[in-house]
Amino acid sequence: MFTGIDLAADPRRTGVATLRDDDAAIVVSDVHVGANDDDVIAHVAASTKTGVDVPFGWPRGFTHLVGAHRDGTLEPPADTGPDWRREVLFRATDREVRRRVGKVPLSVASDKIAYPAIRWAGIAARLRADGTPTPLDGSGHACEVYPGGALAIWGLPHAKYKGTQAAEVRRTLVERLAERLPSLDWGEHRDACIADDNALDAVIAALIARAVARGEAVPPSPKLSEEAVAEGWIWLPAS
Repeated sequence: MFTGIDLAADPRRTGVATLRDDDAAIVVSDVHVGANDDDVIAHVAASTKTGVDVPFGWPRGFTHLVGAHRDGTLEPPADTGPDWRREVLFRATDREVRRRVGKVPLSVASDKIAYPAIRWAGIAARLRADGTPTPLDGSGHACEVYPGGALAIWGLPHAKYKGTQAAEVRRTLVERLAERLPSLDWGEHRDACIADDNALDAVIAALIARAVARGEAVPPSPKLSEEAVAEGWIWLPAS
């Protein structure tokens, strides 16, 4: 079983989807929106692999800056312009996603994505205490994923499909996704994914988790492995 979680700071907007391989079909066996910490933990522990749409870690440059600023040991930068700020605010994996697909993930150091990321940090601590570690590089039961990036790689619409006013965009996206993955069996959950982008992103996250488990996703290169361990790694499909 593969699980996708579109993690929001608010459990009421957290989407969860599960997939199973059934002969030649990839079956969407469950989709729901509204998952508290216990629900998320249960799904991660029960799954072969879980894809979570949330940053797993923070940029090393950012954590160093915060600590050094607190201790009064920060080395003065030559200037505080955009180049310096980018190194502080974005992770190596964020820059790699931008290089590969042209999309810039939200900065966990400066954007509202920090809210669900902090929630995930607490959930990850509970999972670790229960014997289910989730290393930042995605080598454990869960890995960090980016549905928008995966859609771009698949050549599918990857912008303006969020929100209550974008149901028709999601309908087209669901149809295109079914064309690209003819073995995908939506079951009774197609309409739920059209109605709510949190549900749709959860299904996409589960598909990425399946790709990771099958060796069909891109791992960190040797030169970025240290950063992946320290900051997290966004797993994207190879194609």
